[in-house]
This record gives sequence, structure tokens and C-alpha cells, in this order.
Amino acid sequence: GKHRIVIPCLGRFKEEYEKVSKLYMNNKIRTTKYTLLNFLPRNLFEQFHRVANLYFLFLVVLNWVPLVEAFQKEITMLPLVAVLTIIAVKDGLEDYSKYKMDKQINNLLTKVYSR
Repeated sequence: GKHRIVIPCLGRFKEEYEKVSKLYMNNKIRTTKYTLLNFLPRNLFEQFHRVANLYFLFLVVLNWVPLVEAFQKEITMLPLVAVLTIIAVKDGLEDYSKYKMDKQINNLLTKVYSR
């Protein structure tokens, strides 16, 4: 069967604990969806899975073709950019509140009972 190694984080076992603990994942809670590095690409990827956003992107691209151009290029981009920005700000604020809650939970004091 599987064996479990339990090493107390005490004085003489400290070096052994640090060596063994690097092999395992930590038990921190993380409910956030984004990090600072992947926020923009991941958020845009998720937003363009919505059919309405793809439709407005299609209209913007179509308006850049000179034969089909109906409005000024910048005007057709405004609705799409506005919707993408508003949703990105909303998602960012929600994820930041999740981050703060995770940080609060991960820093709670715990009691450890031992013989």
C-alpha cells in the first residue's frame, strides 16, 4: 500500500522537514480564475466565446474592407470595446474580491492537537 511520512517541524528535524516538504503541494486555497500575467489574454479568450461579441467583432472586421465600409472604422469599434472593457473590469473586481477572501482564509490561525 501507500505509506505516509509525517515529519514534525521541530528543531532537530527542521532540515529533513524542509527537504521533504518541497516534494508536496501546499494546502492553500485558491479560488481566483486569473493572475496578473494571464488576466488580459484569458479574459479576452472567455469573452470571445460569447456569440454576441463574435458578431460585433465580425462587424468591425467587415467594416475595414473598403467595399463594404458603412461607417467610420472607429465608430464600429466603440460598442465592442465598451462591452469588452466593462466586462473585463467586472471580472477583475470579482476576481480581486475572491483573492482577498482567499488571502483571509489562508492566513487564519489554526489549532493543532497533538498527544
